[in-house]
Amino acid sequence: MRSRVVSPMVVIISLMMVANAGNFYEDFYVTWGGDYNAKILNGGNDLTLSLDQASGSGFQSNNEYLFGKIDMQLKLVPGNSAGTVTAYYLSSKGATWDEIDFEFLGNLSGDPYILHTNVFSQGKGNREQQFYLWFDPTADFHTYSILWNPKNIIFYVDGIAIREFKNMESIGVPFPKKQPMRIYSSLWNADNWATRGGLVKIDWSHAPFTASYRNFNANASICTNGPSSCTSSNPNSNNSWLWEEPDFAKQGQMKWVQDNYMIYNYCKDAKRFPLGLPKECYVSN
Repeated sequence: MRSRVVSPMVVIISLMMVANAGNFYEDFYVTWGGDYNAKILNGGNDLTLSLDQASGSGFQSNNEYLFGKIDMQLKLVPGNSAGTVTAYYLSSKGATWDEIDFEFLGNLSGDPYILHTNVFSQGKGNREQQFYLWFDPTADFHTYSILWNPKNIIFYVDGIAIREFKNMESIGVPFPKKQPMRIYSSLWNADNWATRGGLVKIDWSHAPFTASYRNFNANASICTNGPSSCTSSNPNSNNSWLWEEPDFAKQGQMKWVQDNYMIYNYCKDAKRFPLGLPKECYVSN
């Protein structure tokens, strides 16, 4: 009788613990700035991060995730936020880490925020795409989502798809699919590069700078000790996010955003890659 080898991917997909609507007290812990600059409020439903001359602040999830749909509502630093960066991302650890980034680059009053996205796989990034937003992200909360499954990574803003990074391992492009990642967020001083390439520095007279968070939700697999530890607490869930790909409507959304609001695309930056653009740029940009 021939023995059957079950791939780790099949085990991960079939054995899942599904997380849903979260609470900041239960799902996260403050990693720095906690004495004054990171505050969990309203029974764990809200969280604020602040930056002043003494310190920035940050938090991370208690759980590690391997694939999922992660949602967070943010209201960004208002007014003159030049030199600040509010980062919200997934990341693993180690020299060959994986990472999926939202970073919000601060601005002078009246100028638009820049939404900076990037994907790292096996320690390699350099896959930046940047966008202006079609609304004021400081006036109210907006939902920023990461959909991550074995086929693709999709970035969403208020449910509108803005970017896709496809699994193109078939042509030799590494894709994040083996390393569980935690959720991180931080607010920090990046005035050496964040605003106009570092030309505009932080005006500390406007400190403290504060970003607000609410309505975290993770529909995802939770891993307690590496990929083989992902276990199921909701076997009846259809986990539709696990196979989600951009349909015609989402592709139309991405085209609209990229045609009207994209301000940088690494796949269009031939000067940066004099030996040739990355392989994935010839398939999808």
